[in-house]
Amino acid sequence: MHKKIQIIGVPIDLGQSHRGVDLGPGALRYAGLAARLEKLGFEVYDSGNLPVPVRESVADEREDRYLPSIIKVCQAACEAGQQALQKERIPVFLGGDHSIAIGTVAGVASSEPVGVIWIDAHGDFHTEESSPSKNIHGMPLAILLGHGYPELVAIGGPQATLQPQDVVMIGVRDLDTGERQRLRESGMTVYTMRDVDERGMGAIAAEALVKLRHKSRLHVSLDIDSLDPQASPGAGTLVPGGLTYREAQLLMEIIADSRRLGSLDIVEINPILDNRNKTAETAVELTASLFGKSII
Repeated sequence: MHKKIQIIGVPIDLGQSHRGVDLGPGALRYAGLAARLEKLGFEVYDSGNLPVPVRESVADEREDRYLPSIIKVCQAACEAGQQALQKERIPVFLGGDHSIAIGTVAGVASSEPVGVIWIDAHGDFHTEESSPSKNIHGMPLAILLGHGYPELVAIGGPQATLQPQDVVMIGVRDLDTGERQRLRESGMTVYTMRDVDERGMGAIAAEALVKLRHKSRLHVSLDIDSLDPQASPGAGTLVPGGLTYREAQLLMEIIADSRRLGSLDIVEINPILDNRNKTAETAVELTASLFGKSII
């Protein structure tokens, strides 16, 4: 693993209905993310935030679910990830809503394919036809696999960024009916919260790494709503029954032990809904574990 980290803020809230996740990058910085990583021996470079329009300034895009602006932001995130890798830095993307992953994953996969561990309460596997809300933050994984808006699928290259065997999902517990069927037919490995309950996080994390053994680099896309609301009250979309703090920590530690981490998203932190920045502080501790913090 490179010992240099590039922090890239992507303060977008255009992919969903709830306001506030655009403040997530600031909350993570305020919680001491850079200092925590420096304490682990990394050189940390913070390039600030990518430019993202506030939705009031692009009100004419509302009927299109802000698609034109989301395309521009995801393209910028893709290029920022490419530039970080060219400098041999590990890109850490701070969202914003989960639509950023369309660009972040495309960027980090441009030099060589990556395996993706997608940690989320939701499937994020809708298309514009299947989605009840039409919100794009519910579509990024489908888009990365080549399904959905062609302009978003094409970010990073003309082909789909990922193949089903390149993705492992962990923590899923809230799916729409159509999305449930699409996931069953997708060919991806999906570990629901029932799997976590029955088998334990240690077994699932180890198995996930085996499933992705054909990839030398891993991208972790961490939606903070994967955690139970008791651990992350400031998530953009709260769903009861999620990962405990300790289960999430164990997952991060096991991924860190693989020494294959290449990049990271942290998304859907909403400080407006939070309690004294608890959720951002939790995310910082999880990030530290992912980058090698150990108990002993």
